[in-house]
Amino acid sequence: MKKYTYTEKKDTRSGFGAGMEVLGNTNPNVVALCADLVASLKLEAFIRDNPERFIQTGIAEANMIGISAGLTIGGKIPFASTFANFATGRVYDQIRQSVAYSGKNVKICASHAGLTLGEDGATHQILEDLGLMKMLPHMTVINPCDYNQTKAATIAIADYEGPVYLRFGRPVVPVFTPADQKFEIGKAWTVNEGKDVSIFATGHLVWEAILAGEILEQEGIDAEIINIHTIKPLDEEAILKSAGKTRAVVTAEEHNRLGGLGDSVAQVLIKNLLVPQEYVAVNDSFGESGTPDQLMQKYGLTAQNIVEAARKAIARRG
Repeated sequence: MKKYTYTEKKDTRSGFGAGMEVLGNTNPNVVALCADLVASLKLEAFIRDNPERFIQTGIAEANMIGISAGLTIGGKIPFASTFANFATGRVYDQIRQSVAYSGKNVKICASHAGLTLGEDGATHQILEDLGLMKMLPHMTVINPCDYNQTKAATIAIADYEGPVYLRFGRPVVPVFTPADQKFEIGKAWTVNEGKDVSIFATGHLVWEAILAGEILEQEGIDAEIINIHTIKPLDEEAILKSAGKTRAVVTAEEHNRLGGLGDSVAQVLIKNLLVPQEYVAVNDSFGESGTPDQLMQKYGLTAQNIVEAARKAIARRG
């Protein structure tokens, strides 16, 4: 098993800010919009270099989406940013009607997703956003795993024609992917090859999957770990190739068990390859206030939970 190490931890929202700084200096059509959360979305460098290409909409997310849709008509590439809860649940109607329905080239960039928003509690910890967004026709859904991958994804979606939902978070997490990586939308990344169980992870759970793989290796279990950074379009070929080899599957995500990555993988498997699958996800509940680590432990989103799920999937395989 390949060993992954890191020298620093960074928040993925800072990867978004770094990507926006690059786009501000390389793509004159990129326009940044924000709903009164500039510091939280790390847009200071973009605004410093390109003040004429920034629109502060205030706490008016629906208006931000409408303005973004209009900007695309003039050839601009709007990056509309706010917290994930406000970027999806609060403005779902506007996204559906003004962006997805007509395939507008709007990039919806959502920070503070999942439980690891932490102390702000259940009202801000959206766990349904991947499901909401992936159900919209024309919408591409991306959930990168660390600072470098978020930066690369931010830059890549500017060249992609069509609506995109880009999800990232607030906590600092290990930076373990290459700084010079090329981000390929819809192409899964095999973190580690293995033969005994397939672990399909996304977002913050990719690092937990790597840790789980190390624990399983000590038990003589060879885990294949795949980073599904693009929830839609899903890399079905990679999923079926891996599951066909191991015939035991675990999905891991910082999201509700209903409607997220696990359900997308299950749809692929039930149509093509009947193998046991275990979910590591929030079990159909809201979150609560607490530190990110406390919440990951309580809601079962740790490396140890992935290890237990892998054992169950292997046992079910027989």
